[in-house]
Amino acid sequence: MRSRPLYDVVAVLARLGVGIIFMAHGWQKIEAGITATGRSFDDLGVPLPTAAAVYSAFVELLGGAALIAGLGLPVTGALLFIDMAGAFIFVHGDQGLFVVDGGTFRNGYELVVALGMASLVFAAGGGGRLTADQWIIGKRRHASDTADDEEDAASFVESLRQAESKPPKKPRRAAKPSVPEPAEPQEKPAAEGFGDDLLVAGRRKTGQRRRSSTTQPIKSPADEKPASP
Repeated sequence: MRSRPLYDVVAVLARLGVGIIFMAHGWQKIEAGITATGRSFDDLGVPLPTAAAVYSAFVELLGGAALIAGLGLPVTGALLFIDMAGAFIFVHGDQGLFVVDGGTFRNGYELVVALGMASLVFAAGGGGRLTADQWIIGKRRHASDTADDEEDAASFVESLRQAESKPPKKPRRAAKPSVPEPAEPQEKPAAEGFGDDLLVAGRRKTGQRRRSSTTQPIKSPADEKPASP
């Protein structure tokens, strides 16, 4: 298992070495002149030689510096890999592996392949954590976390203010049990007839009224006894 700090240091050294080589080749093309470099590419059979000279010179110079700083590694590594792929296809691919073979300069593709594969590794995220990209990401993440913390604190303070401004709720009184109202007595339907008259066997019979117990019978004068003196 690799040690992460050691890997980061080794990645910095690798970026430094590869970046210096790219910067040296880019500066060499610019120092010779873009026009002269374009004519050289034309002699080697490179299509669009002037555009290829501009691309290779500035991508190698600026891309090498970006590799050393660790800035935009995915894009930088991809551009440098494309540069080396073009050099392999149009210039070095049919010259053999070695640049110098048996004391003879053959301009082989060994250096082109090594630089291209290293650029591809850096583009895939192998540049380590000691890069400008990681520093920028860390700053943005810190700013985002700070903004989130401030927003959470502001929302918390606002919720406290709203809670203080609301009046306290009055406790609800217990509902009294409802007492059912007494049912009203239903009146019985009166018997068919008029007053005390009853209908018996199809004929109306007048009912006899009951005398009140307090009614006294009428006495005749003969029944009255003289009062004693």
